[in-house]
Amino acid sequence: MPPANANETYCTFTLASDVTAGGLPSEEEIAKDLESNDTAVKKHALKAAIMAMLGGEAMPRILMQVIRFCINSDDKQLKKLCMLYWEVVPKYQDLTNEELLSGQPVQRKMLPEMLLVCNALMNDLNHPNEYVRGSMLRFLCKVKDAEILGPLIPSMKACLEHRHAYVRKNAALAMFHAHRVHGETLLPDGPDLMVSFLAGETDLASRRNAFLMLFNEQEELAIEFLAHHLADVPSYGDGFALLVLELTRRVCRRDPTQKSRFVRVLFQMLSSPSPAVSYEAAWTLVSLSSAPTAVRAAALTYTTLLNGHQNDNNVKMIVLERLEGLKHKGHAKILQELLMDVLRALSSPNPDICQKVIQVAMDVVTARNVNDVVGILKKEVQKTLQESDNNTAHDFGASGKGAVYRQMLIRAIHSCAVKFPQVAESVVHTLMDLLSAAGADGSNDGGTGMQVAIFVRAIVEQYPDLRLGLLQKLLQNLDEIASNDVLCVCCWILGEYSEQKDGMITESFDTIAEQLGEPPFVLMAASDDANNNASGTDGDTPKLVTKNVVLSDGTYATQTVYSETTKSSSALDKTPALRKMIAAGDVFLGEILAAALTKLCLRAKQSEGFDPVALKNMTVKTCLILCGLVKMAEVTVSAQRSSWMDCQERLTLCARALLDPKAEELLSKTFLEDGKARFGEFLKELKEKEKDALKELETEEDKEAANKPKSQADDLIHFRQLRSISTLGGGEMVDLDDGGDLARATGYDNAGNMLSQELSHVYQLSGFADPVYAEALVTVHDYDIVLEILVMNRTPNTLANLTVELSTMGDMKIVERPQAHTIGPLDQMTIRASIKVSSTETGHIFGTIVYEDTASGEKKYIHLNDIHMDIMDYIRPATTTDEMFRNMWAEFEWENKVAISTSITSLLEFLSHIVKSTNMRCLTPHDENEKGSFLAANLYARSVFGEDALVNVSVEKKDDNDGKLAGYIRIRSKTQGIALSLGDRITSVQRGLSEAK
Repeated sequence: MPPANANETYCTFTLASDVTAGGLPSEEEIAKDLESNDTAVKKHALKAAIMAMLGGEAMPRILMQVIRFCINSDDKQLKKLCMLYWEVVPKYQDLTNEELLSGQPVQRKMLPEMLLVCNALMNDLNHPNEYVRGSMLRFLCKVKDAEILGPLIPSMKACLEHRHAYVRKNAALAMFHAHRVHGETLLPDGPDLMVSFLAGETDLASRRNAFLMLFNEQEELAIEFLAHHLADVPSYGDGFALLVLELTRRVCRRDPTQKSRFVRVLFQMLSSPSPAVSYEAAWTLVSLSSAPTAVRAAALTYTTLLNGHQNDNNVKMIVLERLEGLKHKGHAKILQELLMDVLRALSSPNPDICQKVIQVAMDVVTARNVNDVVGILKKEVQKTLQESDNNTAHDFGASGKGAVYRQMLIRAIHSCAVKFPQVAESVVHTLMDLLSAAGADGSNDGGTGMQVAIFVRAIVEQYPDLRLGLLQKLLQNLDEIASNDVLCVCCWILGEYSEQKDGMITESFDTIAEQLGEPPFVLMAASDDANNNASGTDGDTPKLVTKNVVLSDGTYATQTVYSETTKSSSALDKTPALRKMIAAGDVFLGEILAAALTKLCLRAKQSEGFDPVALKNMTVKTCLILCGLVKMAEVTVSAQRSSWMDCQERLTLCARALLDPKAEELLSKTFLEDGKARFGEFLKELKEKEKDALKELETEEDKEAANKPKSQADDLIHFRQLRSISTLGGGEMVDLDDGGDLARATGYDNAGNMLSQELSHVYQLSGFADPVYAEALVTVHDYDIVLEILVMNRTPNTLANLTVELSTMGDMKIVERPQAHTIGPLDQMTIRASIKVSSTETGHIFGTIVYEDTASGEKKYIHLNDIHMDIMDYIRPATTTDEMFRNMWAEFEWENKVAISTSITSLLEFLSHIVKSTNMRCLTPHDENEKGSFLAANLYARSVFGEDALVNVSVEKKDDNDGKLAGYIRIRSKTQGIALSLGDRITSVQRGLSEAK
């Protein structure tokens, strides 16, 4: 029995509310306007009637008025409005009280006026204009009443033979809809009619719609047609090919023995010119067969799509995910064969795609292809250097991509060198050229030089055979390094690994001393003035330049000016970069430099056959440099001014180790052996952690695979050897495994948690005692928020023009405002609203329910509770390097400082609670077995809008505070909103936990 509310059954559209401005006209006014001779007045009145009926008004008088004055109009827009009106108008007579109280199902009778409507619909189906016919056929796809569709079936069949393809394709859709709703009742010969229609049809869209009917209504006929026209499928268009793929998945999911019938057509579609068809064919083929031939063909199709210029970045990311899925399914060897084709995608300008390509490639690198992979990565590094040289100062896009991309390449090369020692020598010399290139552009490269320095430090420790060449290369590039941090690492390397047997002690000492110069290391104002005067006298003499200019009145004039070329101070300044940094007050670099020189002197003293005179000169020069560094740290005003006492203490220790024999005996082992040994242990620990992480990942995958059943007890057993090659169609029969893909795609792989997640996002908007009760289900889709507001009328009166008026605070904008509705007594309805979000910021949604009580005629208001949007819906855990974290920490200007106040007494437990509550990732490794009274950690996350969120946790457990934790959590971001919102989140989480405890 059809429901009483016809709108819920037949309405499939929405109308703009422009006709509701100032209120809807009454039924009498609409009926009068429909009698007008002006078409514009009729259209406005018909729109008002549709809006009123959507709001719950019956308006029975309007039906006959529309039939009399609008149904025979030739105006296209009025015809379209009439179709919309036929959708929402009640088509059946109301039930009597006796029929309602009988309790038996009653066949409702159609209104007599609908016979006139059917006649008008038939006239449009036989109209000479193909547009009128096609639009009417599209409208019939929404009609579900057999009494209306029955008389129109002959006309619909006649439209299948129309000369215009637009009519034929819509006629095929209308036939499909009629057969799907009423089956054999109205169209007993529908599938056979479609088969004959397909045999003679040449239009792509019409053929696709006809095959869609066979695909859904008579599957065997669709398979039979496909078998007879298998060679013609590529010429039938993309829509037809996608239907064939869907048919393949449906049939093989139900009956795996049918897979051999579709393997041939799948191989044909892999070479389709349409990216959508080839992609769908590839993943369908992989889901149907795990044979190497099929997987190799699918992987080759994926790489072709990946390197296609017509595909956007989202498509390429999806293809990379599919390639990564092939590796997880045990097809890593096939990916190794196509690795060079995958690496061609590094030419993409998008850094996210490049990162994903490198991630996929690093997982399948082997000893066979590592040389080719490293060669491509080295070429890409050179390209980034050339691009950075060619970029102008205002070309931000290319330079930004080059910096990020270069860091990815360096990390990938480092990974290859660690896994495969045979490529380390060919790689490290190329990368060492980046030590000087890192700071050449103003140190805005994001730590590229620092990454190279750390990589070189690890290679020097792990491969002793390469030390001599690397140290010589390092000395050659030392004067070109413009980064303080890179120089610190390089000086440490020279101090630790320079040996006398290679002759590197003297060479390293002389190079460092030459770059550093003679003390003192304090800038002298007098020398600066002298340099300025010298540069002024040596400047070029002025030159006379005559040129023509255009005056303001348009006339020409001759202008003579003096011009002189001046050399910049930086061009005249030949001071080495190392001395500049020391003179600028870099205390940390000075300490490392002093330690390196001290190690060189101590190692020279312990070396046999070293010249005593040269050793004494080295010692004296080192002591003078130590004194100059201490004086520099004392008088220089810089950000490191507070560290000069530590600098003085450490440099004094270096001096005692050089001058006091007893101190030398005690400290030589610490200087020369302990540091190198600790660094070696650090590298070994890093390797062990990587191995443990891989083992944990493998064990988790093995456990998941062991818990999943390999096959069900009632599954059929397929014997491949008993099948002929012709039946297999060129492929092999294997298990079908696309069920899991379908579950993940639809989101039902963890359907057990869906209800609890939805209930956690339900907000009560009004009270239980209010005349109208309202609650909202908030669904967040990254950039959009969908509100489903349930409104319940708790009064015995009808509420008219009920509107939920919403407003927002923050970077949110209401896109779709709720429409006005009429709710009956004790009735309920769901109202939807759509909100656009533009940034990660805590927002508020508030509003009011406005309605008119039909009994009293009063207009009433109900204020709704606020909906506070949770910032955690937009935060995603992310990872970054320590260098990038420090650079962003120094760059971001917005900071929020939150004091720690919690009842948790364990440092690691508090850290894990903050990480879990803020949905961030901890970048600082911690050992659970370590015990201490202080903890510091860096947390990092990114929003769906690409905003970075940095958090530093510094917490201390004080004994004088009853064991409670104290400290601060600092949040930094580029925008103010995310810093404040994340701070509020951390504060509320702390307080909530304290209260719960």
